[in-house]
Order: sequence, then C-alpha cells, then structure tokens
Amino acid sequence: MINKKQLFALLFILAFLFNQLIIAQTQSKASDKFLIQADIPLHMLRSIQLSNGVQLEYVEKGESSGTPVIFLHGYTDSWHSYDQVLPLLPESIHAYSLSQRGHGNSGRPEKEYRPEDFALDIALFMQILKIESAIIVGHSMGGTIAQRFALDYPQKAKALVLISSFASFKTNPGMEELAGIVSKIEDPIDSGFVNEFQKSTLFKPVAASAMKTYVKESMKVPARVWKAVAEQAMSVDYSQQLKQLTMPALIIWGNKDVFCPEADQHILKNAIGRSTLLIYEGTGHAIHWEDPQRFTKDLISFIDHIEAMNGMLKQIDFTDSMRPGIFY
Repeated sequence: MINKKQLFALLFILAFLFNQLIIAQTQSKASDKFLIQADIPLHMLRSIQLSNGVQLEYVEKGESSGTPVIFLHGYTDSWHSYDQVLPLLPESIHAYSLSQRGHGNSGRPEKEYRPEDFALDIALFMQILKIESAIIVGHSMGGTIAQRFALDYPQKAKALVLISSFASFKTNPGMEELAGIVSKIEDPIDSGFVNEFQKSTLFKPVAASAMKTYVKESMKVPARVWKAVAEQAMSVDYSQQLKQLTMPALIIWGNKDVFCPEADQHILKNAIGRSTLLIYEGTGHAIHWEDPQRFTKDLISFIDHIEAMNGMLKQIDFTDSMRPGIFY
C-alpha cells in the first residue's frame, strides 16, 4: 500500500511529466505559429481569392494608414523570402509580402505563368484591398514582374525597387543554361538539386534555419511551374519599354551575383529616367538574405524620400504657368 510520502512523490513526478508535455506542445505550436526567422504572428498570415480565381497567400504588417509596399519574391521562393526584412520595417510602412501564383501555399493554375499574368494578380490584389498605388519591391523574377506591372499599370506603381533584376533574359547564357536544366526536372523535385540551386544564389552564407526555410518553400513548387516560369521568362526584354516609366526606381545589385550581370543594371538605370543604382560589395544574388540590415536601411531611406517628395508636391499650388517637374 502506498503511504503519503510515496503518494506525494508520485504526484510530483506526474505533475513534472505533465508540465514537460505542455512545454513540448507549446514549443511545437510556437514553431508553427511564428515564422522561423521573422517572429511575425500567425494572424498576419492571410489568404485572398482574386476575381480571376487565383488564391494568394500573403503576410501583412504595419499601420493601415502607412505607405503601401508590396514585396515580390524570386523564382520558386515565397513570402518567406522577406523573413529577414519584415521585422526591421517601421510601422509607418504598410507591408504586403506575397506568395505569387504557383509558389508557396498560393494557388497553382495549370497555365498562365507569363510576367503579365503575375502582374495582373498584383493589380487584382490591390483592387480588392483598395490600394490605389504602392511601392513595388521585386527580387530577381519578382523584379521582372515589378517591371511588367509598372508598364501595364503605371498609375498603380508609386515607385519601384529592383533587387538583382534582369534587363533581358534573351542574352543571358547563365539563365539559358538554368532553363535547360529546369526543363528536364520532374516531380517530386529532388531536394539536393533545390538545395544547391538556392545556395548558388548566395555569396555570403545565411543561417542554416533560413536556408532550410527557403529550400522547403521551393520544394512546394511543382515541376510544371518551375518549367513554365523559366520558359516564359526567356523571351523577356523590357529594356526599350522601360523608357516609358516616369516613377522613381531604386536598383540594387551585389557585385558577386553570378546570375544577374552588372551590365543589366546599367541598362535598367539608363532606361528608367528617375532611377538610382546601388552596388553592394561582397554580396550575391540574394542581397536581402545576405545583408538584410543594409538592404532594409536603404529601402526605408528610399521610401522616406519618395514620401517627402510627394509631400512637397502636394504643398505646391500648380498654375497654368507652373507645371510639376520631376523630383528625384
């Protein structure tokens, strides 16, 4: 028969084990509830169905009255691409980080993966959320989509931020080689291939947990989307059309980028009249992964400048004899 001392000891052990179980469950839930890198609560993760039937997953952060900024990820990435950036943004920036069609947990249409299709999604997204205009930030493929969006919907693009972006895929041997490799992949996508692909975008290493997330997100993308996006991109060259754009643009490129040549940055700079080019020493294709603090600082400075210029324009009383000029 168990005496009081033994019963107390047994109850103590059971209470200890129960407490450890609760802690383990809490930690497990916490890993699902919060982003691996960004510490952004789950309630900021949302989903929206566009009028064309495409479902988009996105994260929203910042004051509702803040400056709208839409973040577009690169090839086979997702909204997680900006895990390192979102926590550094002030509340005055109303950020939307999207998983674009075919990527992350967003819808995967059977076809329509041209830059024009991605750009339409952004326009419909803005329409539903009543965003009149926004600063569009795009990395790599996202930069191409940002260019297309600005060309198709110039009134909706307040400014552009092009990270490691291409002026043309037609004259890029490296991208042609990648498209050839991708054309042969099948489901399920080989994790070793995805891991090497993501690592090849870097010059500076990133945290293992971050790389794990990037690889995991790329693994969600079916082979047909890998192929369709790469195939459609190879015909892109907006270098002449970009001369139409009048909004300001910030172009950022790392001098260790093995995918995107420096020459493309100067083509973009010369084509977009109100543009500034920043070159980061010692960074590769994924600038915002490798040096998120510097990137975010430059991004915030650019946004502040745009808002200051807009404020100045609003204060000026333009008459027939005084027309607004270009401030940048």
